[in-house]
Amino acid sequence: MKDSQQQSPRKIGILPNLIFMSRWLQLPLYLGLILAQCVYVYHFWVELSDLIGAALGNAASLDHILDAVAITGAPRPEKLNEQTIMLVVLALIDVVMISNLLIMVIVGGYETFVSRMNLESHPDQPEWLSHVNASVLKVKLATAIIGISSIHLLKTFINANLYDVKTLLAQTGIHVTFLVSAMAIAYCDKLMAHPAPQSPDSPDTPH
Repeated sequence: MKDSQQQSPRKIGILPNLIFMSRWLQLPLYLGLILAQCVYVYHFWVELSDLIGAALGNAASLDHILDAVAITGAPRPEKLNEQTIMLVVLALIDVVMISNLLIMVIVGGYETFVSRMNLESHPDQPEWLSHVNASVLKVKLATAIIGISSIHLLKTFINANLYDVKTLLAQTGIHVTFLVSAMAIAYCDKLMAHPAPQSPDSPDTPH
């Protein structure tokens, strides 16, 4: 009888239950990110269709592409060349990586902070979702931000002759800062997951 009473779930009080239910206030935020994802998908297809149109000789698409890759204060490109195509493709990759970041925030954040999705038996369950928590999500977000920063830095280096030294150093410094921050987050996560063993002379060590 005592065992059945001990195993029965405790009733949650009104105030704790209200506080716990407040996690659903984040749902509109994740729905808003899904709408932002839709905007990125639309933007991706607009850029891709303009790139294909420019390659096929469409004048309006070509003007849009050349305006998109033009740098302020630098001469506008005259035609669709290899460098211009590379810049447009890097912009498309940038959109994809930001979309991946959105997916990690939406799916991982909802799973961690709002409610379980019960995707264990789903064939398309992301590998990282099986062991996601707040720390893992922070590390993956930091890694995704580094990837996005790398794309922007590569786009700058392709046209390095059009930028001054201060701009190049500033963007490189920002990228290095992202790298160091991600390493610091990963190291702190490792310390929390595997704390250092206490020495035998420690006062907290049982004898």
